[in-house]
Amino acid sequence: MKASGGNRAERRRRGRPAPTVKRSWTPAVAAFSIVLVAIIVAIAVVYRKTVPQSASEAPIYAPLRVGQTAPPFAVTALDGRRIDSATTLEPILLEVFATWCPHCQHETATLNALQSRLGGKLSIVAISGSDMASDRASPASLNDVAMFAQFFHVSYPIAYDPDLTVAKAYLQGGYPTIVFIDRSKRVAAIESGEISLRRLTADAKRAGVSG
Repeated sequence: MKASGGNRAERRRRGRPAPTVKRSWTPAVAAFSIVLVAIIVAIAVVYRKTVPQSASEAPIYAPLRVGQTAPPFAVTALDGRRIDSATTLEPILLEVFATWCPHCQHETATLNALQSRLGGKLSIVAISGSDMASDRASPASLNDVAMFAQFFHVSYPIAYDPDLTVAKAYLQGGYPTIVFIDRSKRVAAIESGEISLRRLTADAKRAGVSG
């Protein structure tokens, strides 16, 4: 018995795949997605600029720029010497460091070499800038900084800053932060991370050191 035309039409309808529904983003959703991607990319770029791979991340980012008047500071080094940026006649290399930071530990050898090369022409001082001790479990202390200086044979002045006053004025988001200050008390160069002796020497010349 032949199927009626109605039955054949019904079978054809049942055999057809379900029609696909095309979905399109509204202009508002598309715009939001573009803005979100732009924000994520911007954050990634800023993060890479703020904390180099050779630096340990720091919780402070001071508003500091090359050419501005350097914030004044005064500290007492471990050897009892009083270091005052306002009365220091030579250009200054200021390092803000953390005893637990491996990059700061590595940089001590470079700063020792720079001290040997430019001592008397450049005033080098390292100042603690973290509230954590080298074990990253106990609070920072004068004894912790002293042990750091002894273990790494630091030959330049080093000081403990319990209130992080210098860090709040100079730290650039990464340990160590190294800032050069020229004789006119202006910021000549800003570095973060492990910096080579060659680059530090060039920065010293930029700050007015000869030789």
